[in-house]
Amino acid sequence: MATEKITMPQLGESVTEGTISKWLVQVGDEVKKYDPIAEVMTDKVNAEIPSSYTGTIKELVAGEGDTLEVGELVCYIETEGGAGAEAKEEAPVEADPVEDASAEDAPKEQAPQKEKPKQPKNGKVRYSPAVMMLAQEHDIDLEQVEGSGREGRITRKDLQKLIESGNIPKAGDKPKEEAAPAPEKAAAPQAEAPAAAAASKPASKPMNIPVEPGDVEIPISGVRRAIADNMVRSKHEAPHAWMMMEVDVTNLVEYRNSVKGDFKSKEGYNITFLPFFIKAVVEALKEFPMINSMWAGDKIVQKKDINISIAVATDDSLFVPVIKNADEKSIKGIAREVNDLATKVRTGKLSGDDMKGGTFTVNNTGSFGSIQSTPIINYPQAAILSVESIVKRPVVMDNGMIAVRDMVNLCMSLDHRVLDGLICGRFLSRVKEIVENTTKDNTSIY
Repeated sequence: MATEKITMPQLGESVTEGTISKWLVQVGDEVKKYDPIAEVMTDKVNAEIPSSYTGTIKELVAGEGDTLEVGELVCYIETEGGAGAEAKEEAPVEADPVEDASAEDAPKEQAPQKEKPKQPKNGKVRYSPAVMMLAQEHDIDLEQVEGSGREGRITRKDLQKLIESGNIPKAGDKPKEEAAPAPEKAAAPQAEAPAAAAASKPASKPMNIPVEPGDVEIPISGVRRAIADNMVRSKHEAPHAWMMMEVDVTNLVEYRNSVKGDFKSKEGYNITFLPFFIKAVVEALKEFPMINSMWAGDKIVQKKDINISIAVATDDSLFVPVIKNADEKSIKGIAREVNDLATKVRTGKLSGDDMKGGTFTVNNTGSFGSIQSTPIINYPQAAILSVESIVKRPVVMDNGMIAVRDMVNLCMSLDHRVLDGLICGRFLSRVKEIVENTTKDNTSIY
């Protein structure tokens, strides 16, 4: 028998850590290679960790709720023979299984490195995006935080514990012995502290809400925490602007209603209005590629691929899977992607790859009956478009006559660092034009 390690995998682009939300196995369970062993939540996706080996679970190192960096140990599994057995022969039998058996140095030489939990305070420490985001939101001085991660790295869980305890180290709260040698430098943080503290107060208030008899306390799930973090980051970093246009979709409604029955019998799934709107957005993005951009601090990145994120909600969560290369797909192809991704979300089969690479988001709030909304941008994208509910209303036509028409509001939020009202107005006008001219004669589904 050989003991192997299973570590936290990288579940998406720029993902540096994940939180164990639920174990799917227990010690003693037999698993096959690729069987799911745990559910993991990151700031981008909810996914499952697959077993890297066939064998028996020996020890669960991480607990539910623990946040681990990519590459950190999750659990041990016992296997028979294979590469694991070779690794075991090379390592001393009495070696602690927690030590890295593949290292050439003796365990005694490694021990001093593992006894240093503190991060170096030389200004060159690298933090994960999730840690930086929480630190900025709550004005946490990371130089005063001791990390529990590998080699003393600070994890999101470390900061969440500080936030919940209310004992948040701030720049103006450094020990006196550090500030004494340079009083003129210490004065600056003290002057800035009140403003920083005021900025952090709104985020800490919800923790002090009194719980009265009859109130229901609902634990925050990993998915809900990820949604909250991303929404706060978007509103905190991106200056949102908003605009809306009214669109006459009478022609589109007639076209879609005339083909939906035949489409369902031929393809096996429904064709909704959403694929028509996504197609119109994609065509407009080709003409206004600046909308398909992202803010990158010292530059703006205009994306070559057009990958449309769509919002899919469950009873307690929101996922944003991506239609890759939407500009290469027909309306039918987009409809199939929408159906497949929605099915994956609702059956719990959505993967990390399904969530990667979105460049622009189309949100179908009209499915809930909404007629107007101000969506939050799907960070780090530069804009999001909400398609509201289609309603019949009396409209004054060009000839002065009043007619009942099918109308919809298209609501767009934009990152004002990247985009201005002029280009967004032109983009939205082009989407309106394409949608209003969607008819059986000039628009092919296939």
